[in-house]
Amino acid sequence: MNVFDVRDVVKEPDALLAVTENPRHRAILLNFRRHALLEVSGRWREILQPGMIVDEPLYRINEKGASFQLRGTAEIGAFYAGLTDARANVFGPITDQVAVADWGLAIESFFGHHLPGRVLAEQGEDIDDPDAYYQLTHYMASFWPYDADCRLIGEHIYEDAGSRRIVKMDPADVITPERARELLTPLLDSAPPGPDPAAHG
Repeated sequence: MNVFDVRDVVKEPDALLAVTENPRHRAILLNFRRHALLEVSGRWREILQPGMIVDEPLYRINEKGASFQLRGTAEIGAFYAGLTDARANVFGPITDQVAVADWGLAIESFFGHHLPGRVLAEQGEDIDDPDAYYQLTHYMASFWPYDADCRLIGEHIYEDAGSRRIVKMDPADVITPERARELLTPLLDSAPPGPDPAAHG
């Protein structure tokens, strides 16, 4: 089983930042990078600051054969709070491909989530141990539009429901929300990569 490593949240954005010179594209990637680190660290309130997101964002989420929308920072904040309160905020790409353009980001990911069994049981999954941790994996495509000021307009998330797999985890592989915050805080505090001037020289 490929196990999600929380530090891979920024692997592809950082690879793009290392070679991207276009100022708008860099600003979009930096916003996305910070967003991902904050979300998985449980620091979702910082995502909803005016410099990060538009006043009336719209999220379109399609998962498990269902679709729903979140409009405005109040609804989106409540969604993030629910994830964090359930200890379900440790997730990210095992592998992904990221493309940046003037309009925003397009991403295809093989995603992994470290989830308590009770959370999956509440979602209707057949779980044999509510106290164990499980890894949910699935393929997802997402689109992240940005405004003229490089603030996030919304997230459009589309799951390949047929790819969903749930496997009980070895306790040694589990990343708890507390451990995720510990591992990701240095990445939030450090300078992101930039193009190597020598490579253009």
